[in-house]
Amino acid sequence: MMKILKLNAISPAADETFKGYEYSENVQNPDGIMLRSYAMHDYPLDKNLLAVARAGAGVNNIPVDKCTEQGIVVFNTPGANANAVKELVLCELFLGGRKIIDAIDWAKTLKGQNEIGKLVEKGKGKFAGGEVLGKRLGVVGLGAIGAAVANAAIELGMNVVGYDPFISVRSAWLLNSRVEFTANLSDIFASCDYITLHVPLTPETKGIINQKTITACKDGAVIINNARGELVVSKDIAEAAESGKISRYITDFPDETLLGKPNVICVPHLGASTPEAEDNCAYMAGKQLTDYLENGNITNSVNYPSVSMPRTSKARVCIHHKNIKEILSKILSVVASQGINVAHIQDQSKGDYAYLILDLDDVPAAATLELLRNIQGVIRVRMI
Repeated sequence: MMKILKLNAISPAADETFKGYEYSENVQNPDGIMLRSYAMHDYPLDKNLLAVARAGAGVNNIPVDKCTEQGIVVFNTPGANANAVKELVLCELFLGGRKIIDAIDWAKTLKGQNEIGKLVEKGKGKFAGGEVLGKRLGVVGLGAIGAAVANAAIELGMNVVGYDPFISVRSAWLLNSRVEFTANLSDIFASCDYITLHVPLTPETKGIINQKTITACKDGAVIINNARGELVVSKDIAEAAESGKISRYITDFPDETLLGKPNVICVPHLGASTPEAEDNCAYMAGKQLTDYLENGNITNSVNYPSVSMPRTSKARVCIHHKNIKEILSKILSVVASQGINVAHIQDQSKGDYAYLILDLDDVPAAATLELLRNIQGVIRVRMI
């Protein structure tokens, strides 16, 4: 029986994917791990561990590089929480254009006073704001969430321009035809009334919103960040919001620099905090994890390529290997030397690493698997 360890509380939606597995918080020597926010960087990576699945998109809490080196596949669930985040962004568009939160807080101060209605009419002018209809929205990153936001904003009557140098074919097809596309991020800064961020945190995107890019922004722009806090330099955005250069900064990632600052709205990381999103992420992560453990198929891995084939032969051998010259021919030579026919093969690479599925007409002996493991550049060999 395969064993799955839960490092966080996971939605019961995942339970049905693990029928026939030992699945709990107390599993020892697990084959797979399910988690959400648990910090795994100091977690021991046992040699039996085959995969880690995060019920969510970001994997900053997982030692991805170490996992890759040991042939441990790391899964995430892109798009499973897209609707939840999209709806929060739509809410924040209205919060950015109109001083709704400030007005609500002010209204609370009227309790116990006489003639509240007159006080409301007298004081409401301080909280006037603008409508989103006809305004220009820049969407930085057009993955599942960014594309959903762009399409929804079009339906609200906004003019939408998107930027994503790595847009997938699928995301491009899902975009409303009225969404403009720009190859220059500077176009977003210069022309947009609203900017919303939907890119992963990488060395290239860290601090993408900083003093220089804020200066390039249209005066009075609203910036929304539900992707990662580190995409924005907090000190720079706080100063810009206080000066009025940026009329509002709305983020799902509060920090000491931002809390309590004028024109900054800090939401306590609620982007995916809906039961629907948690169910979707848990179920998707569970299905991906079990398909890998049972069939060797990889879908939505952050460290290994997507490789998937139906099972049609007596044996399946899955090999993690370095993406180096001639290694595939060496692997096939070993198989051929044992008189075993290869029925189907699929090999894909992702950066410096690759993953191979071999479907064989005969079950290889243990000695054959050991010969494969001894090939230079082979990281892990598993027979299913």
